[in-house]
Amino acid sequence: MEQKLHATNHYAYYPDDEKNIPPYLAYGFRPIFLLLAPYMVISMVLWGFVWSGFIDMSFMGDMLTWHIYEMLFGVLTAGVMAFLTTGLPELFPGMVPFVGKRLKFIVGLWLLGRIGFWFMDVVGVEIVAFLNLSMLLWLIWFAKDVVLDPLQRHASLGYTLVALFVVECWFFLSVGEYVQADSLSILKVALGLIVVLILLALRRVNMEAINEMMEDKGIDDIYISRPPLTNLAIFMVSLFTIVEFFYPDNSALGWIGLAVASSILAIMSDYALKDEFILNQPYVIYLGSIFVMFALGYGLMGWDILNSNVYGINHFRHFITSGGIGLSYLVIMIIIGWIHTGRKLTSNIYTHSMVVFMILATFIRGFIPFYEEYAFYMYMISALLWALPFLIYVKVFFRFLLTPRADGILG
Repeated sequence: MEQKLHATNHYAYYPDDEKNIPPYLAYGFRPIFLLLAPYMVISMVLWGFVWSGFIDMSFMGDMLTWHIYEMLFGVLTAGVMAFLTTGLPELFPGMVPFVGKRLKFIVGLWLLGRIGFWFMDVVGVEIVAFLNLSMLLWLIWFAKDVVLDPLQRHASLGYTLVALFVVECWFFLSVGEYVQADSLSILKVALGLIVVLILLALRRVNMEAINEMMEDKGIDDIYISRPPLTNLAIFMVSLFTIVEFFYPDNSALGWIGLAVASSILAIMSDYALKDEFILNQPYVIYLGSIFVMFALGYGLMGWDILNSNVYGINHFRHFITSGGIGLSYLVIMIIIGWIHTGRKLTSNIYTHSMVVFMILATFIRGFIPFYEEYAFYMYMISALLWALPFLIYVKVFFRFLLTPRADGILG
């Protein structure tokens, strides 16, 4: 019988042409999370050594640009791959899950992209561009059913990925001086698109995770993520991104930033159910914190633009990157780590700590402009606190990722 909430419909189509698939290749999220969590920790340590001068990596003479690129696109492709290879068979019952040898090959491509990035000064930017663009292009191909769906139920995810591919090509062309454009400005456009992609993904994640949580707890109500609220937030984020690219010094951008913050916070009104109170539920708080981080980022940037006495816009942007984007990856990894390994969605001291550490790290990093005399210590502490949740993830979830599902279902 089809189960609407328990994310098991797609397991009926699990491929039978590959025998004895090891657990770590049994579903798309498994190898990615096994690599992504330690990569987050290792890359944060490496960046600390690079910025402090202990490791000599020039990154084509522009460390800041490439740091932003890797934390946006390098991590994005892993997160999107885990989301699509896990979620698409659920969104489109009948789609055969992507597992086994095929999965190992594409995970290897992502890993080569990361190795190529860190050895960019040796292999050259062309190799880095080829590996990373190939990865994103494969993701678009994998998501083609989303775009070609006659009902266009999830087509916005595919279109946003296509836009990100175009922007990444634009970025590499600007780095190679084939086009005249500021690379940092292009990365700000990419940031806006990534926020849009996450808002689209969160609609789906909220619908599954919160309804799953309410069913497990016997809460007699249903959560619905209303498209108009998300669409308004997406429109405002897109408007901010466009205006910032063409008119970064226009004071209107400040008011738009405040409007973006309001529109994103409005999404949280979906959590106010008609018959039940769920705002005290841990996963509602976890997921709601992502919207709060995004809103703080855009709101503080807007306030900065309108206030001539404040000069911290790039620090405040970390509420969007380290906070909103980082927290979205972390919370989705936690949710998938429970549900898609055949376990109930659980909260405990570990999941609480992971979310709290990341939020605390974001506040320390974002508030550096107000305590510049302690900047060095705040940089270091925020980096360590931001990496700590992924270390905890290794401790709690790796045993789930390396073993078969607890409910005996394949995948």
